[in-house]
Amino acid sequence: MASASAPPAALSAEQAKVVLAEVIQAFAAPENAVRMDEARDNACNDMGKMLQFVLPVATQIQQEVIKAYGFSCDGEGVLKFARLVKSYEAQDPEIASLSGKLKALFLPPMTLPPHGPAPGGSVAAS
Repeated sequence: MASASAPPAALSAEQAKVVLAEVIQAFAAPENAVRMDEARDNACNDMGKMLQFVLPVATQIQQEVIKAYGFSCDGEGVLKFARLVKSYEAQDPEIASLSGKLKALFLPPMTLPPHGPAPGGSVAAS
C-alpha cells in the first residue's frame, strides 16, 4: 500500500520548512525570475491580470519543486501544499515567515482602501 513517493500529508513541520525554502529558491533562479518579471509586466499591477498572468507562472514554479515531495504536479498539488503550510503556520513562526516570503513573491502588497473607520470612530461600542 505504500507508494514510491511520500504522501503529502506525511510532511513534518521540519520537512515543510525545507520544501518552502526550496520553493523560494526556485523563484530566485534566473530563468524563473525572468518568467515572473515578464508575467508582472503583463499584469501591469492589475489584480485581475495578476491572476491571469502571474499566478499560473508562480503555480508552475511551485509545482516543479513540490512534485519531488509527493504532491501532484497540478493546481491541486499546489493547493494541498498551501493547506499543509497553512496548518503549520500557527504552530511555527519560521514556517509563517517563510510562507509570507513566498506569498510576497507573487502577490502584490495589499493596501487598505482609503475608506476605513473615521477617526473618532463611528463604530458602536458594545
